[in-house]
Amino acid sequence: MSNENTLSADRKPVVLRRAAFNPDVRKYWLLGGTVTLCVTLVGIVFLPLWWLLGMRLTHRYLERMECALTKRTLIVRKGFFVRVEKTIPLDKITDLGMVEGPLMRLFDIQALSIETAGSTAQGALVTLYGIENAETFRDLVLNQRDRMLEKEAEPSVEATARSASDSSSEVVTLLREIRDELRRR
Repeated sequence: MSNENTLSADRKPVVLRRAAFNPDVRKYWLLGGTVTLCVTLVGIVFLPLWWLLGMRLTHRYLERMECALTKRTLIVRKGFFVRVEKTIPLDKITDLGMVEGPLMRLFDIQALSIETAGSTAQGALVTLYGIENAETFRDLVLNQRDRMLEKEAEPSVEATARSASDSSSEVVTLLREIRDELRRR
């Protein structure tokens, strides 16, 4: 009953690569919260509280972030208060986008957005901030997806032999019919 897309206690999928996260993503999140509080003006009062709680919350959030590439899926876990786990089949991924805004460049951080066929209306299915070497990880995921799709597209040896024998018997039957028709004339 257990397959590669589920994480049962009996059998976990073989992880080809785990994404590592840049710890500087915490600074980016803290600065983003600070800017938001400053823009609201009233939020300036809450800045000290944000910095005290934000340091702890961003640390815990980063500890709980995980992204693992398996042979057939991309498994993403994240969240602090609300834990989210998504198992995304590689053959359903339509795009892996890279985002790098000015603040992100300041901290050498990229965001990787994962889109599937059904996710484009709502935006990305999952966005992961702070993956180290995000471009390399994106290429690994896309290459694994392509390898998997190519392997599925290859006809099996038995199917090829069966189709060859079916077509050759059809040819023989057709040739016999033509021969018999020519003999009758």
